[in-house]
Amino acid sequence: MARLPLFSRQLLRCSSRRAAGVRQYATASTTADGASQPRLDNHVKLVEVGARDGLQNEKKSIPLATKIDLIQRLAKTGLSSIEAGAFVSPKWVPQMNNSGEILEHILKHDVPSRRPLTFSFLAPNLKGLDSASAILSRYPTAFETETQRLGRTAETVDGSRKPALEIAVFAAATESFSQKNLNCSIATSLDRFGEVIRAAKDADLRVRAYISVVLGCPFEGYDVNPHRVAEIATDLLEMGADEIALGDTTGMGTAPRTKDLLNCLRNAGIRNEDIAMHFHDTYGQALVNTAVALEHGIRTFDSSVGGLGGCPYSPGASGNVATEDMVYFLESLGMDTGVDLDAVADIGAWITSEVGKPHDSTVGKAVLAARQRTKEEGRTGEI
Repeated sequence: MARLPLFSRQLLRCSSRRAAGVRQYATASTTADGASQPRLDNHVKLVEVGARDGLQNEKKSIPLATKIDLIQRLAKTGLSSIEAGAFVSPKWVPQMNNSGEILEHILKHDVPSRRPLTFSFLAPNLKGLDSASAILSRYPTAFETETQRLGRTAETVDGSRKPALEIAVFAAATESFSQKNLNCSIATSLDRFGEVIRAAKDADLRVRAYISVVLGCPFEGYDVNPHRVAEIATDLLEMGADEIALGDTTGMGTAPRTKDLLNCLRNAGIRNEDIAMHFHDTYGQALVNTAVALEHGIRTFDSSVGGLGGCPYSPGASGNVATEDMVYFLESLGMDTGVDLDAVADIGAWITSEVGKPHDSTVGKAVLAARQRTKEEGRTGEI
């Protein structure tokens, strides 16, 4: 009898549930009286960023059909949130020039999925938001507003096929990075993002706010002030942002500094459920830092299929942590991602080949190798 692939999601789920003493991670839950009570929460949400963050810096033009195909494949894996594009200047990010067509495709055509989907689009200024809004206005009943998304009941979740839409903005944790990346100070960027956030909320859209270089800056080094990060996060939440995604853009983050940052945010009154972590694996610390965040109670993490998206500040080095690696790591701890590892591994191999990039997922390559060995052993047994 041929052996089952050792790295399949099904085997991981089975073994993690049956294994004695699997760790149950606790997080905090705010009760009606405001007290924080520990609760068990083993569901983790993965936000797939490969179609936007993973592709945006590619010099080779990627066909629109390939981008749409990637999004449609990812939607079938059990992921519930996918970054799909960016309404930015084509002069600076030409790869995102067809994001409007991607949004229109999502609104005009059913995107088959296992779970209700949220598609996220970066809109760093009012011009970008206006471009997205013009498309949304042509299909007003084709997507869920934030009010409708929050109003889903247990009976309607599985049957809903309307996607929800999310607008994202990007701030920075250091003045140097803000000047280099946004061409303005942190204060000026927050003023601009405030306008975008208010307009998006007026349109009943969910807003995600990223903060880059929270654990290390290519211009200012490791000593990024966690209290400054907490201040920026607080400002963005008070403007109306629904979630803060903390980006270790350079991959310089370590376990102690990740813990310090999260403690600082907690002391500032920022809830775990308002935080997502966006780790890069440039120095091989993404999964270590993920474990620290899990222990702290964070349950939302970004990842990129096939490890797409290298670090622009370390040419040739790894960038975004691979979705395959995150799924395997989390499920092996007894967490539930709801994501099909085998399917994601196939997509990682396909898209990295399509764009001519190395397949940077250790787990993805292992899954494919195990499957190939099983096939070869099966053929040998038939002789």
